[in-house]
Amino acid sequence: MVEFTPTPVLDAVFRALADPTRRDMLRSLAQGEQTIGELAAPLSMSFAGASKHVQALERAGLVRRSIRGRTHVCSLNPEPMAEAMEWLRFYEQFWSGRLGVLEAALIASKSPSTSPGEQHE
Repeated sequence: MVEFTPTPVLDAVFRALADPTRRDMLRSLAQGEQTIGELAAPLSMSFAGASKHVQALERAGLVRRSIRGRTHVCSLNPEPMAEAMEWLRFYEQFWSGRLGVLEAALIASKSPSTSPGEQHE
């Protein structure tokens, strides 16, 4: 079994992804760059509130912010998610194996080798 040691980057990514508002912002940024105001609008949130969420995403490295005049433009940086995906892949393999065992058990239980009412000793 491959051992995976979490890092501060992984912790920051999961901390940032724990909030549904930040997940919504990331999904929105996957479509392209947006200003903080554009990120705030569909969430019915103030500029200041949206800015705090963007700061949390920046700390995790998931968002890059550039300033163009007085406008703050955000873009998605998906690279830190790669470590999170690697961590999650371990559990994907774990559950795939468990589900494979469950599937085999279900198939065996429906096997025609036993008829209804037949007792096993």
